[in-house]
Amino acid sequence: MDATTGTVRLGLRENLAQFSLLVLINAFVGGMVGLERTVVPLIGTEEFGIGSEVVVFSFIITFGLIKACVNLVSGLLADRYTRKTVLVAGWVVGLPVPFMLAYGPSWAWISATRLAH
Repeated sequence: MDATTGTVRLGLRENLAQFSLLVLINAFVGGMVGLERTVVPLIGTEEFGIGSEVVVFSFIITFGLIKACVNLVSGLLADRYTRKTVLVAGWVVGLPVPFMLAYGPSWAWISATRLAH
């Protein structure tokens, strides 16, 4: 929106900063989901010796369940506060996830990353 005239300006060039932020956020989210789907099962089997594929892949399955619940709650919170406030709070809560995945001393730490999404 143009602050001087109060009109909405359409187009990528006019909204390059917002579009670039959107691309960056999607790259981070896509990278994180890709990391979790490929690396976490390997961590479970090779680092922590979990032999059951069901247990290892339950990590991936819980992603969908928790994502659905968090989406419901975040929608309600966005109505009460602002969408931006909820989005920023979500990113702050999610910041430790890569470090928990990389340095978690037990499978419980790895599983706890589900709660931060």
